[in-house]
Amino acid sequence: MNAAELEKRLLYRDGLMLVVDKPPGLPVHAGPGGGDNLERHLNWLRFGLPKPPSLAHRLDRDTSGCLVLGRHPKALRKLGKLFQDGKVDKTYWAVTRHAPAEAQGRVDAPLKKLSTKSGGWHMAIAEDGQHAVTDWRVLGTSPDGLCWIECHPRTGRTHQIRVHLASLGAPLLGDAQYGDAALEKPLTLHLQSHAITLPLYPSREPITVSAEPPPHMQVALTACGWVKAATVSAPA
Repeated sequence: MNAAELEKRLLYRDGLMLVVDKPPGLPVHAGPGGGDNLERHLNWLRFGLPKPPSLAHRLDRDTSGCLVLGRHPKALRKLGKLFQDGKVDKTYWAVTRHAPAEAQGRVDAPLKKLSTKSGGWHMAIAEDGQHAVTDWRVLGTSPDGLCWIECHPRTGRTHQIRVHLASLGAPLLGDAQYGDAALEKPLTLHLQSHAITLPLYPSREPITVSAEPPPHMQVALTACGWVKAATVSAPA
């Protein structure tokens, strides 16, 4: 990713924060195995400030969409408190292999990180896990059984939406870890941080920023009834 590509992904900018459209497959920060990550490129988003912006929250590597950055330490502290106090409304779009039994609902199920015999890990619903709540509703279905679901996670646990939807019998399309690995491994995870709303300024209306679904999700979403907004060209 170069500077021009990253700037094209800039969805919002003001004196305190930036919101970027994170591509799928790119970790937000460096992992133990090294490799490319979003933080390596944030210097291109300084826009005149002495230091690059910093992550105000996290998205999983394979999740795309709205990611909030604080432009300086004071802004980062303010954003961090909004996230910590649960004042940020996060809207995710998911495409699942099957539709849940109901049209909407809430999953209130604690999550715990468990190690695997192969040296990896996964998240699981467990009584001694961390509190985790996801509100969800079905927005559409396809003739072949796919389901378009809008999720509002009320907590921010790792893999929360993936595990909670799988517990409803509706694993995400492309989720080899919590779905059928034989079916999903060749596919990219169909999960997007679609929109985010932050009450950043007390004297103003909350700021809402949204991102268009990434290309790899658009075919499945269209089959479920999503209609891509038309691009209006400026008059010559």
